Amino acid sequence: MIHLPQLHPSRPGLFPLPDSALDEPNGLLAWGGDLSPERLLAAYGQGVFPWFNDDEPILWWSPDPRCVFRTDGVHVSRSLRKLIDRSGWRLTADTSFGRVVRACAAPRNGEPGTWIGAGMIAAYEELHRRGHAHSVEVWDRGSLVGGIYGVAVGRLFCGESMFSARSGGSKVALAGLCQLLHRWGFPWLDAQVTNPHLLSMGAVEVPRKAFVAQARRLCAMPGVEGSWLRHPVPLP
Repeated sequence: MIHLPQLHPSRPGLFPLPDSALDEPNGLLAWGGDLSPERLLAAYGQGVFPWFNDDEPILWWSPDPRCVFRTDGVHVSRSLRKLIDRSGWRLTADTSFGRVVRACAAPRNGEPGTWIGAGMIAAYEELHRRGHAHSVEVWDRGSLVGGIYGVAVGRLFCGESMFSARSGGSKVALAGLCQLLHRWGFPWLDAQVTNPHLLSMGAVEVPRKAFVAQARRLCAMPGVEGSWLRHPVPLP
């Protein structure tokens, strides 16, 4: 029987060491606690993130290896470049955070549900109100065709989810966000868990120990405070 630590209800900054996470399922570290801004920011600063379904307790993860994008290393394919050049799309930041999160939460490919439940949405909207969670939106005139959202702690951006309403929408959002982050001196976008789609766009795998050490260093550095609403996002 697996013993999984339960987080202390009144000590939001206290997490088990990431190296103590399970091998199977990869990275499962602890359960319980809450989704308060204080706990979420402490988690990201220690290389930990929440991921659970509505019918589960809150679960906390730190997988090994970790999937990251170097912000100057996103691969823009020839076909995506052609799409960008002819699309007329434009990018914004923090103009429609709630819409992006809810679009990411919508079930995909006939799946019955989503891991982004009402509690998660409320938690990240509160982080957004406090200037810690951000979105990048892709627009085709007045239509939202793609987006990505996540949390900035110091100079680490922790990506949570992205969506496409048109082919290529999420890729353009990710690439535009990485260009903006690179301009600001953010070297990494944390993509959390590896999948073939992310690797095809240039993501790399980093051993957990190295990721956690770098994350702690980056989170202690000054970032970009408050809303990103007035910051233009470049097309990749």
